[in-house]
Amino acid sequence: MIVDGNRRWAKERMLETAAHGHRAGAAKIREFLVWCDDLGIKVVTLYLLSADNLTNRDNGELDALVEIIAELADDLSRSRDWRVQHVGSVDGLPVPLVEALSAAESSTASHTGLHVNLAVGYGGRREIVDALRSIVRQHGEGGGTIDDLAEVLTPEMIADHLYTGGQPDPDLVIRTSGEQRLSDFMLWQSAHSEFYFVEAYYPDLREVDFLRAVRDFANRHRRYGS
Repeated sequence: MIVDGNRRWAKERMLETAAHGHRAGAAKIREFLVWCDDLGIKVVTLYLLSADNLTNRDNGELDALVEIIAELADDLSRSRDWRVQHVGSVDGLPVPLVEALSAAESSTASHTGLHVNLAVGYGGRREIVDALRSIVRQHGEGGGTIDDLAEVLTPEMIADHLYTGGQPDPDLVIRTSGEQRLSDFMLWQSAHSEFYFVEAYYPDLREVDFLRAVRDFANRHRRYGS
């Protein structure tokens, strides 16, 4: 889920700050995850804060958003039997947010319910670069050379070193607010995903909108690039 439209939602309602929209979005996330859990969905990834957002957002808005995400991570870690995982880089993230994400991960590590990925400080291109760096570093520590690595490097190896290593690729990517682009989200993992775009801003997302997306997905014939 690419969570989009929170700021525009607040602006259209003439609310004082974008933070009102982000808080409404956070409240909707809790509701949305219950819908997913009740349908038996196993893994959900929420795109909350891109790496680009860290440099192109107003400082006041960013500070508020960081606080909201930290509160959300703590809240989700106490919900049902959900397992929370941070996917993204900690570079540039405020220490309190990193600590909140880490605490949510640690406290839910043994949970076996819905797996909730929080994409924070996330960038798809950066993720692929980080994966390759990890592979090169690991290979070098084992005494291998770059030439050796070139002979054994596979897509599966790269996938294992992504932030989502060990998880299935997403079947369906949903974006709210009417925008129809990926915005650097899960570039590698979504190679064969289906896409669904919702006109509603994220805080206005209804369960019927979500169920329509799921029904539309169920009716598609997946071709996996063929």
